[in-house]
Amino acid sequence: MNDNSPAPELHAAADEPHRKPVVAIVFGGRSSEHAVSCATAASVLSAIDRDRFDVVPIGISQDGRWVLVADDPEPLRLTADHTPSVHGETTAVLSTDPAAREVMIFPPNEPPRRLTAVDVVLPLLHGPFGEDGTLQGLLELADTRYVGSGVSASAVMMDKALMKVVFAAAGLPVGPHVVITDKEWRRDKAVCLETANGLGMPVFVKPARAGSSVGVVKVDEPADLEAAIETARESDPKVLVEAAIAGREVECGVLEGHGCDPARASQVGEITVTGDRHTFYDFQAKYLDTDAQLSCPADLPPEVSEEIRELSVKAFEAAGCEGLSRVDWFYEPGRGLMLNEINTMPGFTPQSMFPRVWAESGLDYPSLITELIELALERRVGLR
Repeated sequence: MNDNSPAPELHAAADEPHRKPVVAIVFGGRSSEHAVSCATAASVLSAIDRDRFDVVPIGISQDGRWVLVADDPEPLRLTADHTPSVHGETTAVLSTDPAAREVMIFPPNEPPRRLTAVDVVLPLLHGPFGEDGTLQGLLELADTRYVGSGVSASAVMMDKALMKVVFAAAGLPVGPHVVITDKEWRRDKAVCLETANGLGMPVFVKPARAGSSVGVVKVDEPADLEAAIETARESDPKVLVEAAIAGREVECGVLEGHGCDPARASQVGEITVTGDRHTFYDFQAKYLDTDAQLSCPADLPPEVSEEIRELSVKAFEAAGCEGLSRVDWFYEPGRGLMLNEINTMPGFTPQSMFPRVWAESGLDYPSLITELIELALERRVGLR
């Protein structure tokens, strides 16, 4: 992606009557899901209702620099031939002054200046340094409203090991697993391998704090376990090893309720990976190939679908989530349901599972974006 020219200056005053709310769309970031975040931003920039909202796109480069980027989705699209990334010359800063709530820009060889007031931030960041409570904490300090879960839910749900502790405490079903910390691995690999092998084969080895199946390896033989752990450690020194669960992969989207209304669950969708190129729903299947098929509503007994929807809301509330989440399950007839994970900022292209299950539930992609922004604008600042 080439350097982008600055977006048009909006200069909206915070107290200007009848103006459209200004949405700062923040994307990119320092995690291994940088390109996925760019692709999500491309989709949102294409679909957001411009009659209702003004937009300021802010990209975070892979080295952590915040820059103003052009309001153009095309360079941000992810394809088999193009991996997008954030570049730019004009530094952009979200003010941490609660009285200002504005974007300042620092163009090269020019004095810094105020670009616009900001009413709400739409953080389209996946993984660490964005989805994990870090950005949310910055926005909380600035009394700036934003889409999605707060600091604690974002941080705990990003860490799959801590997530399972919360769900188990809430009485939700979680599968057998082992956590391997950085210190444990460096101190005694043999003990770690022995413990993980105790789960039996096959297992899935995952970075504890990553998403989009980055760094995930399916292991069928004990001899391959060490290499899989090292692969996961490239994304996160904390690793989760899970016993493979036989069953159908089903997903449910959850949206926060307005006001005091309860959270809402979408129809249940089912993912099927076709062909023989993928042994599980990996990064390639999610974003680059056409091998992953979604059936929505899933072909499940009505009572099972309703149980998934009810338990998905229970998981959302147990985690303290806000705004949106996608809840992933395994279902096997005769053995019941097993909760895999919650994603507090799920993949959000029109082809992603969260928007697709909501589209099948009657809320199309542009309307879903509007709904999330309106939920964020309703949220009070400070402790909730």
